Amino acid sequence: MLLITTFARFASRWSVILVDSTVWIDLLRNLETAPVARLRKLLDLGEATVAPVIVQEVLQGAANTAAFAKLHSYFAAMPMSGTDNPLELHVTAGRLYARSRWQGITPRSPHDCLIAVTAIEAGTPLLHDDRDFERLAAVEPALKLVPRH
Repeated sequence: MLLITTFARFASRWSVILVDSTVWIDLLRNLETAPVARLRKLLDLGEATVAPVIVQEVLQGAANTAAFAKLHSYFAAMPMSGTDNPLELHVTAGRLYARSRWQGITPRSPHDCLIAVTAIEAGTPLLHDDRDFERLAAVEPALKLVPRH
């Protein structure tokens, strides 16, 4: 069972969207991309969520201890997608990675498979700026992506 602190779907309008680290990192770098513009709107509406693995990826890039602490504090207050069965989530991510590889697609990061299955299990679309997710969605049609453009 997946746990999300705030989630609802009303008439095909999602109230929460899982946001990948690629978009958060671009936001932190002040890059103006279409996914960053969407993230800004989601933040204004309170509709962005993260998962622990996404927080890890963002924290890994912190420039120093102070930046790490500031990022940690910010993400600790965000709605968090997670699971009460992390082993099964990781098994499902491993299965997605293997299925992709069997089809000639090797994801650059196993974390992307974990993020993809988190979005699938939560029933939330994924906002990203990483071509690997489009490849994963070709393997697993249950992965719903927010268009990048």
